[in-house]
Amino acid sequence: MKIATPRPFGQNYAFVVVAAVFLALLSTAGLRSAPGVLMLPIAKDFGWDRGKVSMAAAIGIFLYGLTGPFAAALMQTFGIRRVVPLALLLMAVSTGLSALMTEAWQYVATWGVLAGLGSGAVAMTLGATVVNRWFVERRGLVMGLLTASTATGTLIFLPGMAFIAEHGGWKPVVLTISAVTPPSAPTTWLVFPARPSSARPPPQGAPADYVEPPPPANSAVGHAIGVLMRAARTRTFWLLFTGFFVCGLTTNGLVGVHLIALCGDHGMAETSAAGLLAMMGLFDLIGTTASGWLTDRYDPRKLLFMYYALRGLSLIVLPYTDFSLVSLSVFAVFYGLDWIATVPPTVRLATEAFGDADGPIVFGWIAAGHQAGAATAAMTAGVLRAAQGDYVMAFVMAGMTGFIAAVASVMIRRQVRLAGA
Repeated sequence: MKIATPRPFGQNYAFVVVAAVFLALLSTAGLRSAPGVLMLPIAKDFGWDRGKVSMAAAIGIFLYGLTGPFAAALMQTFGIRRVVPLALLLMAVSTGLSALMTEAWQYVATWGVLAGLGSGAVAMTLGATVVNRWFVERRGLVMGLLTASTATGTLIFLPGMAFIAEHGGWKPVVLTISAVTPPSAPTTWLVFPARPSSARPPPQGAPADYVEPPPPANSAVGHAIGVLMRAARTRTFWLLFTGFFVCGLTTNGLVGVHLIALCGDHGMAETSAAGLLAMMGLFDLIGTTASGWLTDRYDPRKLLFMYYALRGLSLIVLPYTDFSLVSLSVFAVFYGLDWIATVPPTVRLATEAFGDADGPIVFGWIAAGHQAGAATAAMTAGVLRAAQGDYVMAFVMAGMTGFIAAVASVMIRRQVRLAGA
């Protein structure tokens, strides 16, 4: 299918698209970082143990990942303009309803099921879809910038949410998230074409004879499952899946959900602990963008080896530090630089192996592994804390998985494809 008549701004319109997607991803980042802030005040208010509170976070994280590949297929079939605004509205409604909850199952239903499904459509797979559809050059850098929206969202929302929770409890936090999510929906609606086949400029950096991959012929669900069946026959898919499972386990699920509670066990105020996560967000913005730049220039397998090995080492060391401001600040800076620096090289390897059309959907399934790992850590760390009274074993075990991911990354065989293949 040939590209249709260009829009205003020519190929630079791609950067308008990036700005709109960045804002949408920013909203999701605020929602996905909230469970770590909500854990202590909700447990205190309702008398639930951390294992029970962790269940909602774990289910939300898991569905956040599982929705990704289906959302990517829906975007290819119906367009981003239809899928993303509806997902943003679902996020707003579900988190707002949680302000009325009185039972644990209601927390699971709102923040676990509904918010997990909604946020899963406004996630890393959205970034991968936009990068592959709107860019030929500088894909790694642009993916790094979009991924950094998670860091920016953390930086913006976490300190404020922690302050609100400490002084007003959990209800004002969920109402704040519900209020800040919908505004990016109309922006997405206006920027993107009505259908995937609508007129739009060629991808940024595309050659004159560029031909866009055709839309899938079958249903979105059938296409997503078909892509999975083809990818699952390859060694590359399972090695990437293993690495990203560990990535989620060591970031969103463990540190994102439990770091504030871990610091609370050592006498640190919730706002101060949230400040550490915000510091990680600041350095993640730098680290992920730099990772995108490096991915365009160096072997992504070697980058992943370095990221996972250093991350594993830092998690093993953390429980044995003195939890002073100095040691925690060093950890926050180091871990922030490495937080989701894994995304650009993983997207690059998935696109090389599976092509521009299937690459985002394959990455969606790999990202589902990321969230499965995060859900595993969110739940397991809560259970271990409830059973043992500390988080030492949870962090050491997570650190050891980092070395497994590092080895898996260097075992990947690269299959470089031309753009549009």
